Amino acid sequence: MNTEQLQQAARIALASLDLTTLNNHDTEADVERLCRRAQGAFGQVAAVCVWPRLAGYARNRLPDSIRVAAVANFPDGYADVERAVRDTREIVAAGAQEVDLVLPWQHVLRGDDAAALKVMQATREACPDLTLKVILETGMLLQHEAIARASRLALKAGADFLKTSTGKTTISATPEAARLMLEAIRQDPAAAGRVGFKPSGGIRTVSDAATYIELTRSLLGEAALSAERFRIGASSVLDDIERVLSGEASHSSAAPGVY
Repeated sequence: MNTEQLQQAARIALASLDLTTLNNHDTEADVERLCRRAQGAFGQVAAVCVWPRLAGYARNRLPDSIRVAAVANFPDGYADVERAVRDTREIVAAGAQEVDLVLPWQHVLRGDDAAALKVMQATREACPDLTLKVILETGMLLQHEAIARASRLALKAGADFLKTSTGKTTISATPEAARLMLEAIRQDPAAAGRVGFKPSGGIRTVSDAATYIELTRSLLGEAALSAERFRIGASSVLDDIERVLSGEASHSSAAPGVY
């Protein structure tokens, strides 16, 4: 990848970035720093992603042009409808615009698609006007058939985005899982021109991000590379984006499994 291509990828990645903090002991001070970081010298990120309890704080410290996302049923993805809906209602009440919901992937692995679908549909009903990103946790599903089936279930439930991972497991986003998810979107007539894709976890460099940018471009088309349909769930990658856009050399990729 030459310098011009790397800088183009960096600009797309910045505009598509969900700047994220999901540490167990996050405080308002942590979110304050994240919100400042979201408005850098090279432009704004797409969204800031936090816990539901901090979504209102984030919303009050960001311009309207930066969206606020918060997680539901996170990170374990249990088939607990009440919990998922409770988290979602808290996110709605906080004034956030997006819900990142963990699909009950354990139930998908067991073939209990109905339990997984019930959680997703209940969450969709609880946030009809918000963007719903469904986290498949592809690093735990592993098998191609399970990832493809989970993708179809999320689309059936009304997902606006398919997201790879929580970033809390050993294996996070991979090109193989991404391709399966993008194919599911492309092959669904109701989703192909509407639903977006979000790789997350282990994306630490612009070169990492470029892999998913190119996959999305090749399967969904150039028009899908906007914040409305493409996001990157990461925080560490912002350092490398800023290095590339300032004319410095990109750092080498780090191990997957973390934001």
